[in-house]
Amino acid sequence: MKSDTRRQGIMDFLMDAGAASVDDLALRFGISKMTVHRDLDELEESGFLRKVRGGASIQPSSLFESDFRYRQKQATEEKQRLAAAAVAMIEPGQTVIIDDGSTAGGIARHLADLRPLTVISNNLAVIQELAGAGGINLIALGGQYSKKFHGFFGLLAEASLKSLRADVAFLSSSAIHGASAFHQDQEVVQSKRLMMAAATRKYLLVDHGKFDRTALHFLTDLSAFDAVFTGREPGSGMREALAAGGVSLTVIDKGP
Repeated sequence: MKSDTRRQGIMDFLMDAGAASVDDLALRFGISKMTVHRDLDELEESGFLRKVRGGASIQPSSLFESDFRYRQKQATEEKQRLAAAAVAMIEPGQTVIIDDGSTAGGIARHLADLRPLTVISNNLAVIQELAGAGGINLIALGGQYSKKFHGFFGLLAEASLKSLRADVAFLSSSAIHGASAFHQDQEVVQSKRLMMAAATRKYLLVDHGKFDRTALHFLTDLSAFDAVFTGREPGSGMREALAAGGVSLTVIDKGP
């Protein structure tokens, strides 16, 4: 098996398992532990996984954000509820920004009933969902494609955002600590900040698992958003911190 094919196989396995030991990977792919380590080193250097003691993981940490494909599989029912609720913030004829996150990206499938709309996004899943859709004026942000984040970033995307204005922006974040949002990747942070600056109204969509977590880079205080949507009531300590920070929290639960 060629090294590129094998490394893709390792990533495909981790997409389902989340983590694996060197021993498991050596047995599964019929290779030596030394070869596994070389493969993991290469994948870690490319930002696709993080090595942990005895193996590798694609689960997030304060320094590492998971691959888009893995995040799409997490908290799917809750993310669908958040996306369905968030579209109530949109009116036909408006311009909408959707960021690279798997949670905010779920809004795209609900937009057909609100046409006409102009949609701006760097999220390739959103672009693919809306490409050619009647009544949708789609503005795809240019830039360098990131396989890990399944979106476009960098100077070209940032320059485009600085020249655009929107009625509303929907963003996601990988970590909420206290009354602030954080993210592991500084390039992603920069794009999200520019999206916020370009929009009149701003909403954050985060599943409940993002609360009481932190990441390397400060994104923004949550009070910068008109509302924060989540799918489960946070613990009392977190709720108090949000209230003290002037954060408008909207809990979209499963109902009775």
